[in-house]
Amino acid sequence: MNTSYESLALFIDGEFRCSSDGVTMPVMNPATNEILGQLPKVTTDDLDAALQSAESAFHLWSRTSPLLRSDVLRRFANLARAQAESIGRNITLDQGKPLFESIAEVKANADHADWHAEECRRIYGRVIPSRSPEVRQFVIREPIGVCAAFTPWNFPFGQAIRKISAAIGAGCSIILKGPEESPSAVMAIARLFSEAGLPKGVLNIIWGDPAAISRHLISSPIVQKVSFTGSVPVGKHLAALAGTHMKRGTWELGGHSPVIVFDDADIHRAAVLLAQNKVRNAGQVCVSPTRFYVQENAYDQFLEVFTDTVSAIKVGNGLDADVGMGPLAHDRRVDAMSRFMDDADQRGATIHFKGHAPVGPGSYFPVTVVTGLHDDAMLMNEEPFGPIAPIVRFSTFEEVVKRANRLPFGLSSYVFTESLKTSAAAAQQLQVGMVNINHFGSALPETPFGGIKDSGMGSEGGTETFDGYLTTKFITQV
Repeated sequence: MNTSYESLALFIDGEFRCSSDGVTMPVMNPATNEILGQLPKVTTDDLDAALQSAESAFHLWSRTSPLLRSDVLRRFANLARAQAESIGRNITLDQGKPLFESIAEVKANADHADWHAEECRRIYGRVIPSRSPEVRQFVIREPIGVCAAFTPWNFPFGQAIRKISAAIGAGCSIILKGPEESPSAVMAIARLFSEAGLPKGVLNIIWGDPAAISRHLISSPIVQKVSFTGSVPVGKHLAALAGTHMKRGTWELGGHSPVIVFDDADIHRAAVLLAQNKVRNAGQVCVSPTRFYVQENAYDQFLEVFTDTVSAIKVGNGLDADVGMGPLAHDRRVDAMSRFMDDADQRGATIHFKGHAPVGPGSYFPVTVVTGLHDDAMLMNEEPFGPIAPIVRFSTFEEVVKRANRLPFGLSSYVFTESLKTSAAAAQQLQVGMVNINHFGSALPETPFGGIKDSGMGSEGGTETFDGYLTTKFITQV
């Protein structure tokens, strides 16, 4: 067991505790298959304790000054930055990404806490001019209540802090089920908020069986809002459950981000940027570039530069200084990559490049570039969530937009062109929540992050960040 790894526990009513029945589950290092620690599995009694704690805390926290909420969030952000290296090391241990990516995740999302610290001081209402001089009418925004949140393993610090910061900044309390595969970052968040002075019960952290936890929390009359980041099938299931109980929801689900490289783009720059972002977190990013459409005249150059760039990236243990891509989060992801490659092989595709992965223990899969695919291939229809890049040709603007829009997903997209006319048309016609033109610019604290169609509803970040955590109350008075 790794002695420097974060202590694992439930966090209920301001206390770190074991589960009431003592049952635990192991947490593994995907680079070595080493057991890092034992994570407690929540029981029904523990869930009820978290619900009661969050409900009691909400009645007090919802009445606090926004200045106090802002101060707590800012103290948390400063603590997170000061401890980014140690928190990041533990993220690399249980999630697998290279250390530089893990540290950057902590620092970047400390900025999210700062953003919410500022924006929560600007939750305004408004006065509506009345038709009668005797009538006063105005609108106020109020915190919705206790929130239940579910966050994934790929960005364990970042995904959790967005939901937590929005909830507590709005004046809500929150129960968060973090990722059992990579729990250390969420434990660090609980510890740092406790140190920052967050009152007990405002934040509760639980672990265990996702289906049982989601049923219990969403069906509870105490919970008023649900926030989920994860796969489309699970998100649809939870949204249906929330809808049954008329619970507000924010859903950030899967994508299959199209990349469109026109032949008037800076081809070398586009290929390098896209290659670097494709291997980020081993491709386990909801907005990872996943379907590469390259115009015919640029195709050969793009493929050459892209391949040269990914071939120089070393795959290995994320704690090694020269590693540019770590393992996948667990062996199930490796099996999923194999299924994508088997389908591509059966359909006559070409493996243009396949990198090297370490021999021995660990959930490794090499960077792979696939060409010669048709639109019916699995890689062109299902999100790979891994380091496989399918690269295909296109001829015209109309053709590529139709191909990009044909799937039910609508999270993010990437366009590379030097034409203002082309970029404006693509931005207008692509059916997605985010369009990045000639760079990667999503996921900043001050910008909204979210998708359309099967990729979800609602946004996190930007001035929209509190919308899902506030109710609107109209007051009219004579």
